[in-house]
Amino acid sequence: MFDAIKKMITGGEKAEASSELDPHVAAAALLVETALADGIYADVEAEQIRKVLMAAFNMDANTAESVQATAEELAENAADHHQFTKVVKACLPAGERVALIEHLWSVAMADGEKSPFEDSFIRRIAPLLAVDDRERVLARSRAEAAARKS
Repeated sequence: MFDAIKKMITGGEKAEASSELDPHVAAAALLVETALADGIYADVEAEQIRKVLMAAFNMDANTAESVQATAEELAENAADHHQFTKVVKACLPAGERVALIEHLWSVAMADGEKSPFEDSFIRRIAPLLAVDDRERVLARSRAEAAARKS
């Protein structure tokens, strides 16, 4: 009986479901949300997300496509991004979270346009992932340098 009351108060089943979210899917959802922040989900942004998933998480093309499809559905139906940031912060080490911020910037820059909405989104996400302003700025610089090379 006490367990049933505890589940009702804490959200029980919802809390268990969100903790079951794979950290790579949660990270992919943040990549998708970055691309969606300006209201336009361009093909070049979707392609950049697949490239990031394959390179950063060592996924093959089919796995990356599947994770991306799941992430797109989650991002479009999410009430907010906290469900994703919470999982990423809890499951990925600091270095990978900083790398994720760099990847968010690479997605934001993929369409060749600077969007204040995408910029604002990444600025809000970084502290939720325990990435400080200095690391966020350095991650942006690295992403900009990589974009210039390609």
